[in-house]
Amino acid sequence: MNSFTVRKFLITCLFLPLPALAAGMLELTVGMYRIQAEVAHTDPLRQRGLMFRKDMPEQQGMLFVFPQRATHCMWMRNTLLPLSVAFLDEDGRIINVEEMAPQTEINHCARQPARYALEMNRNWFKQRGLTAGMQIRGIERAPAPQ
Repeated sequence: MNSFTVRKFLITCLFLPLPALAAGMLELTVGMYRIQAEVAHTDPLRQRGLMFRKDMPEQQGMLFVFPQRATHCMWMRNTLLPLSVAFLDEDGRIINVEEMAPQTEINHCARQPARYALEMNRNWFKQRGLTAGMQIRGIERAPAPQ
């Protein structure tokens, strides 16, 4: 790499948020709504999730990609933001949505085997009338789970 390329890369990195560098971003859509989702497809990224964040833009969230379909559960230990989680099947269809309070260890689980979970700011799904059976598009571009 020449010095110009290295400088361009370093400058680009300075303007990207740290989570975008660590997890990667994926654009998802549901109806007329667009979501910029950080992707948590490895154990360390799934374990950390959105812990310690103090804020998150309204159209951003985190997509958890699980290695297998199961009745996955989420909790909010060390998570400062109130969040909603939508559990999704392998096609991106919403199974159920749960509202989660910050800094709690209450399990919020999929009602049937899920392959993905999408966390957004609390009430994001409710405010947009997004319910079970609706499809989140773009899931197929998510990286394979590790």
